[in-house]
Amino acid sequence: MNRIKNKLKEDKKILSIYFTAGYPKFEDTTQTIKELERNEVDMIEIGLPFSDPLADGPTIQASSTKALQNGMTSEKLFDQLKDIRETVEIPLLIMGYFNPILQYGVESFCAKCKEIGIDGLIIPDLPVDVYNEEYKSTFEKYGLINVFLITPQTSEERINYIDSVSNGFIYMVSSASTTGAQSGFGNEQRDYFKRIADMNLNNPQIVGFGISNKDTFKQATKYSKGAIIGSAFIKHLTANGTSNIGKFVDKIIG
Repeated sequence: MNRIKNKLKEDKKILSIYFTAGYPKFEDTTQTIKELERNEVDMIEIGLPFSDPLADGPTIQASSTKALQNGMTSEKLFDQLKDIRETVEIPLLIMGYFNPILQYGVESFCAKCKEIGIDGLIIPDLPVDVYNEEYKSTFEKYGLINVFLITPQTSEERINYIDSVSNGFIYMVSSASTTGAQSGFGNEQRDYFKRIADMNLNNPQIVGFGISNKDTFKQATKYSKGAIIGSAFIKHLTANGTSNIGKFVDKIIG
């Protein structure tokens, strides 16, 4: 069974960490993955840098720019990860925009993901309708879970459709803004978390955007299966490189 599905079955709240491949240094990708697994993170989202990341806040945008300057590409990321399953077992997803995947070739990209042991993809700008009609069979052929995003503005009808097409988890964006840490969630966001939980969807939800510490992790996971931390971890990498990752994780779940 897919590693993501196995992880979602565990009786615990999931901590997923996002980082940008090739940041802060080009060669840091695999070391970051190994350190995150060693410190008991549940899932990892590897960001494939793109020159026009519409959903990302300034911290992740800056890391993408730096990673591209470092020379990161789809081909080079696959090369870095070719032996990753010899050392780690953690579920791995690639998060990126559709343009680089199209340029690589969708089937070729999916085949490469299967070859190196990637479990899923998160592609914010691939509409669920297009995926369902044109690409779902390809993703399933290579055993890849595709994760879709919902926001507080997504209609109930659309959420149910996304749920019907999904076979892993739903990425629940905490607000309509771009990514970035915040100090806490307001009543409107907490009501949204509860509203989605009350829909009793088939796929569990994992909350992203605005989670940076133990308090926001706890708030985000009250009604959901887990939470994703991106910008706060990128800031840690900016300041510390791949050292002291355990200290960062401990501040969230320790």
